[in-house]
Amino acid sequence: MPARTVGPSISIVRTALAALFVVAGIAWMVVYLNVAQDGESLTWMSDLKRWNFLIGFGALLIGLAIAAHPSTPLGRGRGVVVGMLGCFLIGLIWIVVYYMAGDASLPVIANLDQYNLIVGIGFMAVGFVYATRWE
Repeated sequence: MPARTVGPSISIVRTALAALFVVAGIAWMVVYLNVAQDGESLTWMSDLKRWNFLIGFGALLIGLAIAAHPSTPLGRGRGVVVGMLGCFLIGLIWIVVYYMAGDASLPVIANLDQYNLIVGIGFMAVGFVYATRWE
């Protein structure tokens, strides 16, 4: 009986690192929006102003890009399609909501102004990272 060739095993470390980046990015933005944005507490964080969104979204997108590796559950099989389509749709929806919201006071969208386009395109770029892994 011929030996089966099994794909790369799932790396717990890489999966945990990807999840850590995603959770840390979301947590960073939540803390900034709910605690530090007023400038009274966590003054070091409130001094960063819009850079907080770069840190938060950067960590989130890096975590998603790390998760596209074949040694993680999202980087193989149907996970690649879910990650790819999910990132493409989130990016598209982000940009559409930004344009449709206009002057509405949606928390993150109102704070980012024109940088919302970078966030939407960033999600789409991570979708392309997943697309390169699709077989």
